Amino acid sequence: MANILWLQGGACSGNTMSFLNAEEPTVVELIVDFGINILWHPTVGLEIGHQVTDLMNDCISGKTQLDIFVFEGSVVEGPDGTGKMNYFADRPMKDWVQELSDAAQFVVAIGDCATWGGIPAVPPNPSESTGMQFHKEAKGGYLGPDFKSKGGLPVINIPGCPAHPDWVTQILVAIATGRIGDVLLDDFHRPKTFFTDFVQNGCPNAISFAQKVDGHFGKRGGCLFYEVGCRGPMTRASCNRILWNRQSSKTRANHPCLGCTEPGFPHHDLKKGSVFKTLKYLGFLPQDTPAGTNKLAYYSRAGFEKVMGTLENVMGVNKEHFETSK
Repeated sequence: MANILWLQGGACSGNTMSFLNAEEPTVVELIVDFGINILWHPTVGLEIGHQVTDLMNDCISGKTQLDIFVFEGSVVEGPDGTGKMNYFADRPMKDWVQELSDAAQFVVAIGDCATWGGIPAVPPNPSESTGMQFHKEAKGGYLGPDFKSKGGLPVINIPGCPAHPDWVTQILVAIATGRIGDVLLDDFHRPKTFFTDFVQNGCPNAISFAQKVDGHFGKRGGCLFYEVGCRGPMTRASCNRILWNRQSSKTRANHPCLGCTEPGFPHHDLKKGSVFKTLKYLGFLPQDTPAGTNKLAYYSRAGFEKVMGTLENVMGVNKEHFETSK
């Protein structure tokens, strides 16, 4: 039996909604098949008022074993570091976060706001929001760069806006079944199981990316990277391997990837584009030019392929028109 306590800080509840729609495994299967006991969750918990306060205090004191502390949303430190912008159970939420993190065997941050600060931490950041152990790309966040839970791991980050539900439930299962030690974390504390491949992998427009063929909303046969700044080639997430609703993903629906699993979201690096600024130049990506390939030769070949692809499309249209007119 693994006890989980889930709290929300500066959040929109999007990750909770995602979590409750999990399929492999479902939330019910977490409880029935994997022995997970959700002590309290702000959306589905039955306890209210002092019942919740007493439960949290029991977890902090050790009276109730806290195996997994899950936090969703940014840690709000404003104004002036007091945390009074986000009160919960008669105290600043940040104080509960610190004490519950210290008491838990493992700490899991769900979603961009909890992992890096997300949208609430965008400058000028009046709420003084930050992530659990990162502030954007900088390690530290609220708990500090050296924090480790009783289980010996730093905060386990599952980013996304929202995070895919199966990323959440499968990591919770790994912890509950004692297999979290087999899960490798990257430099941003993300499980490599889900955050090693680029979103571009499995995208139906990947060939168009290699050939530098432009595309745009609603039009197939082109890459959204060049026209509308898709961040699939630089975003590590398994969206095209573990599909959303078992059906699709942004890029499969011909929508540009927004890079929501990366710590720079939503601004990213303005030299590399953002959700507010479309990338309009080539050549800055290591994966944009294959290793060992001369850049000029590669772009020349890509340009040739682009021209040939255009000619093939034109000839195909003309052929179809000729056959129809016959």
